[in-house]
Amino acid sequence: MAHAVRALWPGGRALTWRLGGRPALGLPAQSRAGLTGAAGGPGPAATTRKGCPRLLGAAALALGGALGLYHTARWHLRAQNLRADLSAAQLSLSSRLQLTLYQYKTCPFCSKVRAFLDFHALPYQVVEVNPVRRAEIKFSSYRKVPILLAQEGDSLQQLNDSSVIISALKTYLVSGQPLEDIITYYPPMKAVNDQGKEVTEFCNKYWLMLDEKEAQWMYGGKEARTEEMKWRQWADDWLVHLISPNVYRTPTEALASFDYIVKEGNFGTVEGAMAKYMGAAAMYLISKRLKSRHHLQDDVREDLYEAANKWVAAVGKDRPFMGGQKPNLADLNTLPAVSCWAPGVHGQVLQEVRREESRENGEIPPPWESGRAPWGEQATAGALRIRILVHFFC
Repeated sequence: MAHAVRALWPGGRALTWRLGGRPALGLPAQSRAGLTGAAGGPGPAATTRKGCPRLLGAAALALGGALGLYHTARWHLRAQNLRADLSAAQLSLSSRLQLTLYQYKTCPFCSKVRAFLDFHALPYQVVEVNPVRRAEIKFSSYRKVPILLAQEGDSLQQLNDSSVIISALKTYLVSGQPLEDIITYYPPMKAVNDQGKEVTEFCNKYWLMLDEKEAQWMYGGKEARTEEMKWRQWADDWLVHLISPNVYRTPTEALASFDYIVKEGNFGTVEGAMAKYMGAAAMYLISKRLKSRHHLQDDVREDLYEAANKWVAAVGKDRPFMGGQKPNLADLNTLPAVSCWAPGVHGQVLQEVRREESRENGEIPPPWESGRAPWGEQATAGALRIRILVHFFC
């Protein structure tokens, strides 16, 4: 769905080299008699003198190495102490918040907000909104979900848009700024989309409002911050738009998806029956328009495979998450946004798995656990694709 910062050992090695190259410290002077033989010939002391430069160089090198390791270890401990202090501060800050999430359970944008809250162990209450009447959010002029109400002392703040919610809360946890001030950094703006419809956009929604020290602790470098923002936006602008064409791909899949929506959502008996059949028919037709609008392939599964392969390639083989050893905000955006639809097409996906397995005899492992890719380097292309599909939908 934060990048782990490795200890800067190269810096330690450079310090060691510099210290090792310094001239040896002055030594107590020795008497002339100790350096020459009694008869003026080369005595034992003169022989010893030949080895002195080597011994002094070795001693200086050892001293430099020890000092380099000392400074590197001290830097590492200070970084750990900073992390511990910030973690304790985050725990204290999280206890001050009372959060209420207004959602549709099957909404991918709501799913990624829940993933963020759960990952950061932030307690919250859930209000399932009726998709037809939306009476639960009648207090709000903003009529979409998710909406998060955050009570901090006497201050009650409403946060709209999933990316704004995540960025604002992460900024709050890291910086400790008042949430009332933080939300002013993400002002809403009216805009007109490609279809000529007026929409509300939020400025800076992928940006965390941190000072230089906090950003260094959070990311370790500008590249990590840029990468996280890029893939957060990719999940919102591209990956999420692949869901509807895939889950409403056929009338059977559309009906299965709406059966899941009705079971998990807040519908009345009559509303649920109408939504299941009329909604499935409507979304089957709409998914074809979405397929054309986003220029998807005839087999929309191929676009899903390509997106998943692109994500896997971006993460690479040397880290379990894009954030390193633990998920960053890009990880928390990407995986939950698609996996929220798991039960909706579970049967169809399993059938595809069986067909693909029998065709290529590829070994199908369990779905991802903790975001780790289960396949090996030797997986065939078809088996790899279907494993990605299993991860996303099962």
